[in-house]
Amino acid sequence: MDRLEDLKVLAELVDDEEGEDAREVRSELAQVEDAYERLELETLLSGEHDSANAIVEINAGAGGTEACDWVDILLRMYLRWAERRGYRTEILNSVPGDVAGSKNVTVLFEGRNAYGYLRNERGVHRLVRISPFDANKRRHTSFAAVDVIPQIEDDVDVDINPDDLRVDTYRSSGAGGQHVNKTDSAVRITHIPTGIVVSCQNERSQHANRDNAMKVLAARLAELQRAETEQRLAELRGDMRAIEWGSQMRSYVFQPYTMVKDHRTGHETGDVVRVMDGDIDDFIQASLKAVPSAV
Repeated sequence: MDRLEDLKVLAELVDDEEGEDAREVRSELAQVEDAYERLELETLLSGEHDSANAIVEINAGAGGTEACDWVDILLRMYLRWAERRGYRTEILNSVPGDVAGSKNVTVLFEGRNAYGYLRNERGVHRLVRISPFDANKRRHTSFAAVDVIPQIEDDVDVDINPDDLRVDTYRSSGAGGQHVNKTDSAVRITHIPTGIVVSCQNERSQHANRDNAMKVLAARLAELQRAETEQRLAELRGDMRAIEWGSQMRSYVFQPYTMVKDHRTGHETGDVVRVMDGDIDDFIQASLKAVPSAV
């Protein structure tokens, strides 16, 4: 902290100056402030599973094609955020929209504290913009729901009885070349006692898709085991209301003005481009301070 204060004083002294020394002071100040902010974020991660990898699912809501396109935009935002942090990402499943975008996308984020950072992104995200799919260039509002669960560790005991599973295979849809549509490589697993359904289709082999689907199923069953009742589970899953007007936790306005606002914390910015390019740490930090720790 003393070093940070010293740098701030030096930065004020050279604020209007140019030259190598002034640039070096500003650069070092920016690095120290960035490191301090990251450290402050990590001190807010106190949940039992905050250090775990995260499984993020984005579902299109009200808004038709616009909502499906919004899913892809949010996906890019989170992937760019992960890239900034050096996290590894893997798209486990994606269902393309009828015209554009995706109806549903499931992504694994691998890295320390991935779940802790992303857990409060759970909720309904609202988009307001001039639709590129509207010939009359009218303003449209669309919605997508983000769900986040921790990926369980390999040593966590989750008892999955093979007799409780119904495994369906089918041909994958969407990108992947000719091969993806020639074999029944996509896998859908239904856990009959709980009704949990997971699908994976983004790998070329049925075996790989089944492995990924079982990982997601194990994570969801672990989530179920942590809940004492079905009602408690619903609470842990984030009070996910209808994916429509009035239920949003964050709004992204592209037109007629630019603004991103989190309705839980009140944090907002007019720099939509920066946010959509994955710079969402200030929103994450605000939510970690305001929203109690999740499981």
